[in-house]
Amino acid sequence: MMRSMLLFWMLSLCTGFAHGVVLEGVGHANIRENNLDQARTEARQAAMRDLALQYQARVSTRDTMENGQLVGSRTELSAMAQVRNATIVDEYRSGNLLRVIVRAEMSDAKGKAGSCKAGQASGLRKRVAVTAFPITRPEQGGGAALDDAGEQLPRELVARLQQQGQLQVLGATSLQLFSNLPDAPTSQKNPASNQLTNVVQLARELGAQFVVAGVIRDIGLADPGAWGSSILDRMQRGIGMADTSRRFEAEVMVFDGFSGSPVFRQRFETSARWQPDGSGTGGFASAGFEGSEWGQAVEGVIAEMTAAVNNALACQPFMARITRVDGNRVTLASGATAGLRPGDELDLYRSQRYFDSLDGTPELSDTGVTLTLDNVHPDFSNGRIPTEGGLINVQRDDLAIIW
Repeated sequence: MMRSMLLFWMLSLCTGFAHGVVLEGVGHANIRENNLDQARTEARQAAMRDLALQYQARVSTRDTMENGQLVGSRTELSAMAQVRNATIVDEYRSGNLLRVIVRAEMSDAKGKAGSCKAGQASGLRKRVAVTAFPITRPEQGGGAALDDAGEQLPRELVARLQQQGQLQVLGATSLQLFSNLPDAPTSQKNPASNQLTNVVQLARELGAQFVVAGVIRDIGLADPGAWGSSILDRMQRGIGMADTSRRFEAEVMVFDGFSGSPVFRQRFETSARWQPDGSGTGGFASAGFEGSEWGQAVEGVIAEMTAAVNNALACQPFMARITRVDGNRVTLASGATAGLRPGDELDLYRSQRYFDSLDGTPELSDTGVTLTLDNVHPDFSNGRIPTEGGLINVQRDDLAIIW
């Protein structure tokens, strides 16, 4: 007997891949009435959701089963990206719990990044914390006008993001996320280096869903010798024979505050004619900055950063942490300021860690239960679920998600 199961998971697509990439997702399911085949199917579906959550992809999957056995699978991420050859590569049973690992190949159908089709989450304001953008080579500043660029640049980014109003933006521009700047955000397993757990801790303290960090890679003069004090140097500058330009290169990184995983990373760069501090147009936050050629070029880069962050997060799901479970009532750490309203429905997900990977990314397990809000305040909200929270083991710090 042939039967087809059609399952739609609305997740958000944030980026495409130019080449095929092999990915793995983990899923769990309870074995009911000793029906191992049904549990395997549910665990595989959960693994595909986990895979999609990791890479923020819109997934539509069709599984074909015959006599309880999976005989075919087709998964599409969008018109631009596809998942192929999805197979179960590992299966482990512990009592009535089944755990499977699915390996699949993700590829870009047209060889270029595609744009997402944002769902309901696009109308909600996700909370974002913006940290400092330290300069990897502080000696390139050469004066007070540029030495504080690491704080002034993210402040400008915060102001622009707040002005556009698509996100809830928290300024944390005095906090430096990484200590090993040249290699940020990569690191070794060293508590003093660039641990993604720093992101998770900061996001929890600030109540942010995402953390924006950055590094100013280059802010140096194209030709430091062009600024000599001799008569010849001044003459060459006066007639335009000296290269008086200054470079600007910065890298922006956006991290998921729940897992610490990067969801966006891009370098921005420019170069333009530089004028020294004495002219009043020297650097960040100095008088006439926007009127100088270099200042205008840098302002253009900051505008590009702002648009890139907005675009990257527009395709992400909206996630709110659960702060309390009392019977069938659930309270969230997000409310009206994020755009939530009474009657909104959110899917509940359990957060799980395992003893063999306590430092790893938490795995999310779909409870299959929907929370309906009936009481919304500015910074928190609550509602009811159709069952007791203890029956599905929903706890504090689990997540409620709108796709």
